[in-house]
Amino acid sequence: MPVRHDPSRPVDRRVRLQGLPVDAYPDLPPEAARGAVRRVTVVGEEILGRACQEVTAFGTPELSALIDDMFLTMRVADGAGLAANQVGVDLRLFVYDCPDDLGVRHVGHIINPVLDLPGPGSRRLIDDFEGCLSVPGATMTVPRTDRAVVRGLDKDGDPVVIEGTGYFARCLQHETDHLLGHTYLDRLSKRDRKDALRQMADRLEEVFAQRAARAARLSR
Repeated sequence: MPVRHDPSRPVDRRVRLQGLPVDAYPDLPPEAARGAVRRVTVVGEEILGRACQEVTAFGTPELSALIDDMFLTMRVADGAGLAANQVGVDLRLFVYDCPDDLGVRHVGHIINPVLDLPGPGSRRLIDDFEGCLSVPGATMTVPRTDRAVVRGLDKDGDPVVIEGTGYFARCLQHETDHLLGHTYLDRLSKRDRKDALRQMADRLEEVFAQRAARAARLSR
């Protein structure tokens, strides 16, 4: 899911790391500083269209390296969230570095997530623009609930509960969808889906050039 660049949004230096408040966190997360860039999969690839496998091995160097690589890949792609199948890995895991509508920055990862949404009586749907790093260059309006909770595990197997509102709630729903084998295109009408794919075709080269330039800057 792409970063939202909106100058009208409030700015706040508060940070929640793995769902817990911290005083500060580096603009470039240390995970990204350790990572390597991986290729981002594109809609139509088989791995994006099926549910991912649960993670069963925790505390391994391989899992830590995957998370580091995903953080750097997300930064290179100018993303707010990235699921493992978006880097070609069939595991239930996503990372995020995303603001909410109050300007609080949320950073972390979650494994084997389970999404909890408000019940029908308290559910408030918000129509807002949404994009996807695997549908590069396209944005469409998608209804999502304004609140979401995701429960899962961290890389060491410890329980994690992540609560989100506003844009961050949208991010949590978007990334959990990926791990179930869905992109936001699956929530669109046929007409809107065609429109999104046209946008992607028109902007693909531009987006890839921007990613390459960002990767070059980060490697200096």
